[in-house]
Amino acid sequence: MEDPGLPFHREVVRRAGGRVVPVGVDERGARVEELAARQRVSAVVVTPAHQYPTGVTLHPERRRALTDWARARDGLIVEDDYDGEFRYDRQPVGALQGMAPGQVAYVGTASKTLGPALRLGWMVLPPHLVDAVADAKLHSDHHTETIGQLALAELITSHAYDRHVRACRLRYRRRRDRLVELLGARRNVRGIAAGLHALVEVTDEAAVLARAEEAGLAVGHLGEHWHAPGVAEGRAQGLVVGYGTPRERMYPAALEVLGRVLEGG
Repeated sequence: MEDPGLPFHREVVRRAGGRVVPVGVDERGARVEELAARQRVSAVVVTPAHQYPTGVTLHPERRRALTDWARARDGLIVEDDYDGEFRYDRQPVGALQGMAPGQVAYVGTASKTLGPALRLGWMVLPPHLVDAVADAKLHSDHHTETIGQLALAELITSHAYDRHVRACRLRYRRRRDRLVELLGARRNVRGIAAGLHALVEVTDEAAVLARAEEAGLAVGHLGEHWHAPGVAEGRAQGLVVGYGTPRERMYPAALEVLGRVLEGG
C-alpha cells in the first residue's frame, strides 16, 4: 500500500488478516520498482489518477511497469479511483483497469460527486474474482440499499449526472484556484489540479496544526498518513486541505483563517 496513504485502508487489510507492506511515493507516483524486491507481495492498492494525499499522478512508465508486474506475478492491483471525475487542467487519465482487466479490481464511489451519506460504491472485477466477492458481500451485507441505486441510474441515463459533475468540476476548480492564489509564492501546493484536497507544504507541521486548532480550522496533516505515523527526519511535512466541504458563503472566510494560520509556519 502507498506510503503515505489512508490509515483506514491499512486497518481494513490488517483486520482481514493481511500484512501491509509500504510502497514509497514520489513526484511520479508509487515507486513500482519496490514491488520487484517483495517476493511475497501478491496484491497492491494504488490511487493512480490522483494519489492520496500527495496529489500526484502515476507516471505512464510506472503504469506500464505496474501492470507488467501484476501479469508476471499473477498479482492483483486494487485501483482506488476515489475522485477521478475532478480533473481541472486536462481530461482525466484512463483507468489502469483498461490496461489489464484480468489483474485490476477497479473501485469507485459517488461520495465525492453526490455525497458520502448515500453510501454508493462499485467494483469492476477480474472475472475470476466475481463469485468470491459476491459471496463475501452476501455474508457481510445481505440487503443492499436499492432506492439510491435506482436514483443514480436515472441520473446517469438522463444525463443529469454528467451535468451535475460538470457544474461541480467548475465550482471546485474555482475553489482550488482561490486557494493557490491565496498562498501564492509563499507556499508550495503539491499535486495536480484535481480532486477536493490540496497538500500544502509546511516546515513545522505540529506548530501549524496547533494554530489551526486554536483558530477553529479543521485540516488534515501528512504526518497521520505515513505507515509509521509522525514526523521523521527527511520526510515532507504538510497540511491536507479539503476545499470541498465549506459552504460557499463561508469559504472566503475559511481561506483568510488558513492564511493567518500558515503565517510563520
